Amino acid sequence: MNRSEALAIVREYIKTENLVRHMLSVEAAMRFYAEKYGQDPDTWGITGLLHDFDWEVHPTLENHPQSGAPILRQRGVPEEIVLAILSHADHTGVPRQTLMQKALYACDEITGLITAVALVRPSRSLYDLEASSVKKKWKDKAFAAGANREEIAKATADFGLELWEHVGNVILAMRKIAPELGLEG
Repeated sequence: MNRSEALAIVREYIKTENLVRHMLSVEAAMRFYAEKYGQDPDTWGITGLLHDFDWEVHPTLENHPQSGAPILRQRGVPEEIVLAILSHADHTGVPRQTLMQKALYACDEITGLITAVALVRPSRSLYDLEASSVKKKWKDKAFAAGANREEIAKATADFGLELWEHVGNVILAMRKIAPELGLEG
């Protein structure tokens, strides 16, 4: 499975551009951490890219991501990636044991909060966004209320990082693809 094949799966199943951008954000963060920890950036990146590929066809906890797993297996996605995707949702019962599984869980929700903060800034850009700006918005529970701060904090701790270091890392990762995310200002 290469990135082009993974992106084709995403484009086949996802029609909402904001959801595609979310998946690209998670891919970028996963690639960042793969490089940081000496892992395979392609495997980690593809995992991030595919993690929500079935959300539009299975938009409930009863079905996502577990109903997407057979589709990925039929498409030849390696089991390591399928298991990581299954582990990114607590309700599947698939434990997060590997570093890649923990990274995916840690990178998923935080990308949405970072995007939301970037979008309310006058610049609408990741290039001038710092972790301190995210920290200010973190305290406002009404802001980006869908971003589960408790889950983000737990996932980050389970991944072995301090929260604001992680936020800074994910911002740096997302900056690399800011034009694709519509966040270059």
